[in-house]
Amino acid sequence: MPGYNNTGNRSKAVVAYLDGRRQKGYVCDFSPQKDCFRLFPEQNGQHPEGAEVQMSELKAIFFDRNFTGNPEDHGSEELAQPGQGRRAEVTFHDGEKIVGDAGTYHPERKGFFVVPADPRSSNLRVFIIAKNAQQIRWI
Repeated sequence: MPGYNNTGNRSKAVVAYLDGRRQKGYVCDFSPQKDCFRLFPEQNGQHPEGAEVQMSELKAIFFDRNFTGNPEDHGSEELAQPGQGRRAEVTFHDGEKIVGDAGTYHPERKGFFVVPADPRSSNLRVFIIAKNAQQIRWI
């Protein structure tokens, strides 16, 4: 599962901050239960310590296939058949929307994963920071 890899292989990720910044890098120590994780500039690079990222500062973490995604393309609920989980539309305070199949959602947890509905999406999964979403709608 992207984002749960602690073996030294790092997953490509785009970190979306609440202030609008986006930062690309590699993650190997992500856990939905932790308050922070490290973002590395290179997959196997010269910066073994990485930069600490606080979950409270984020709206979402996009685990990506290739870093070539279109930030304006947030998927369509019409393109794919529902997969595992419930279909959700997540809207953030900046107007960005993500549509996909939500895995396990518990309001008391930090967040939840969404698999984009659009099979052409460059995102494998998106971890939504639940408290930083404006609306979570089940469709």
